[in-house]
Formats: sequence, C-alpha cells, structure tokens
Amino acid sequence: MDDIDVRGPRFGAAVTAVVLAAALISGSAWLLAWQTFAFALGAAGGVGRSPYGWVFRRVVRPRLGPPTEFESPRPPRFAQSVGLVFALVGLAGFTLGPEWLGLTATGAALAAAFLNAVFGYCLGCEMYLLVRRVTVRAG
Repeated sequence: MDDIDVRGPRFGAAVTAVVLAAALISGSAWLLAWQTFAFALGAAGGVGRSPYGWVFRRVVRPRLGPPTEFESPRPPRFAQSVGLVFALVGLAGFTLGPEWLGLTATGAALAAAFLNAVFGYCLGCEMYLLVRRVTVRAG
C-alpha cells in the first residue's frame, strides 16, 4: 500500500467536523446519513475514496505545496470504520430513538473529528496502533 499525504485525512476530519456539528445543531438525520455514507466509503476503500478525499485530491491538494509528510493508509481507514460505527449508532438514535443516543454518538464522533482537524490527533488511528500492539503481543 502506498503512503498517503497526511493533510488529506486532516482535511477530511475538518469537513466531517462541520457536517457533524451541523447535524447536531439541526438535529438532521439526513446530514448524519450523509456523513455515515462518507464514513462507509472511507472505511471500504480508504480515505482517498471518500467524498472528502476526492475533494482534497482534486481541489485542495493542487493548490498546496508538495506533501512533506506521509503516513500509512491503514490507521486512517480504521478510523473511518470507527467513525462509521458511531455514525450508525447516532443515526439509529435520531431515527428510532432514544434521541440522547443519537446526540451522544454524534457528539463523540464530532469530538474525534475535531481533535484530528484542529490538533492532528487521530483517535481512531491511535486505536488502530493499540490494537496492533496488543494483537502482535498476543500472537
């Protein structure tokens, strides 16, 4: 697998944070459904296959200088899977109830996206690395 530009997942996290904040503020299950779809594409094909990865690659990256840092695509892809789980739980809470479940799950996903977008700290990526360390020691 080829390494990816670290700015791509961070851009995706910024867009994700905006979408999730808008979903929380408006209570829109449709916005959360869109973000769930974006997470699903990122989890299935990697962050480059998500809609935000496409925008980064086609619109944002050409306007930036060449990348200076790269990372493995595996941790961000795992993070997309974690985000997908939280978005699915949030969507279930908003559509089926209880509403507090939707608010809590969406808020947790928003907090993780915010940490990545603003501070470059990817919780899902850290989870991936922890799981890898535990499974290597156990195996």
